[in-house]
Amino acid sequence: QVQLVESGGGSVQAGGFLRISCAVSGRSFAMYSMGWFRQAPGKEREFVVAITKSGNLIDADSVKGRFTISRDYAKNTVYLQMNSLKPEDTAVYYCAAANRRYGLESLGSYDFWGQGTQVSVSS
Repeated sequence: QVQLVESGGGSVQAGGFLRISCAVSGRSFAMYSMGWFRQAPGKEREFVVAITKSGNLIDADSVKGRFTISRDYAKNTVYLQMNSLKPEDTAVYYCAAANRRYGLESLGSYDFWGQGTQVSVSS
């Protein structure tokens, strides 16, 4: 079993930046590809970014060039650095772990999920 706990969410003005974290405990962190998803009110949960076990990066067009995912193996933590934030980035952000390297844009590829952290961007 793997437990994921997000932190670092909050409120920021448009154009600002925020970094959120996901602490991973349980089975070996290195076994999993990690992803970030988000869900805005009234919308479906959508893919944001992912990083494979070997460090390959995948990101959605909507955040390309603004958001960066990284992982710290010593701390068993994955980060999402969000720059140039827009009001449309407002959502609950979820961290997820997948025991695979492909199909990481899909919700169904993930085995474990965190509880989410709120990010609010005002104009």
